Amino acid sequence: MRHLIDPLDFTTQEINSLLDTADEIAADRKAFSQVCQSKTLATLFYEPSTRTRLSFESAMLNLGGRVLGFASQDSSSAAKGESVADTIRTVSCYADICAMRHPKEGAPFQASRYSRIPVINAGDGGHQHPTQTLTDLMTIRRRRGRLGNLTIGLCGDLKFGRTVHSLLKSLARYEGIRFILISPEELRVPEYLIEEALWAKGIPFVEAEDMERVMDQLDILYMTRVQRERFFNEEDYVRLKDTYILTPEKLRAARPDMSILHPLPRVNEISIEVDEDPRAAYFEQAQNGVYVRMALIMMLLGLSREGAKC
Repeated sequence: MRHLIDPLDFTTQEINSLLDTADEIAADRKAFSQVCQSKTLATLFYEPSTRTRLSFESAMLNLGGRVLGFASQDSSSAAKGESVADTIRTVSCYADICAMRHPKEGAPFQASRYSRIPVINAGDGGHQHPTQTLTDLMTIRRRRGRLGNLTIGLCGDLKFGRTVHSLLKSLARYEGIRFILISPEELRVPEYLIEEALWAKGIPFVEAEDMERVMDQLDILYMTRVQRERFFNEEDYVRLKDTYILTPEKLRAARPDMSILHPLPRVNEISIEVDEDPRAAYFEQAQNGVYVRMALIMMLLGLSREGAKC
């Protein structure tokens, strides 16, 4: 039995195979509509989510399976003091696979130690968000035709952004990757991540505060919101929340084939006028999230396109 807790839990070969399956699903979703018949996904979301939770639920329903779970900590037995370990032990009696989002870093890993079913980390605090990373990789590969030899700009909250942390670690495994890390001083990528994912592997990167000055170098611009829920005080959030706002004017220097990604939700860091730009890929990205999660559920349950065990 395998879990997905960290984006590095899968080899690059396994990721490529999973993305191939996701591409097949995107081309013919109906062919996969009964793969998970009689299977149940539990969605254990201890903090609010719209896209990730509904994407998981849509993925399982599209595979012909069932869904159960809760959408907030207050509606679960955690409100009574139940531990993550006891919750997953119980849920293992009801479901075949589980997706967990939790505000505490490491909670999904803790659950995996006690679970009798595969556990998928659907986001743990400011730590990791591996299924968003798979979604990002699928979108980049479909847009650019490859996952190597790219200059990636990560912009916004690079300190607390778990999507950024997961994507950086994953892309650092591909050849010819270069990062431009765009953030204010207070929201830079954590030093430990720089050391582990970039310095240790000799990955070239630069840190910048001015998005427009580096725009013409980018193959991918990955925008993120400044997350109010990660700040300890409101003053810092208010001061930093509008540091970067992507507009059509700022895109004039960008390459015609650059792609703009965003894990969503956005607040105002991408103006709505950018939505009509052919380089905007973030709603396509949201759709790809369903296909990737369908492929992931199949992989962890060991199911083939025909619904048989691989």
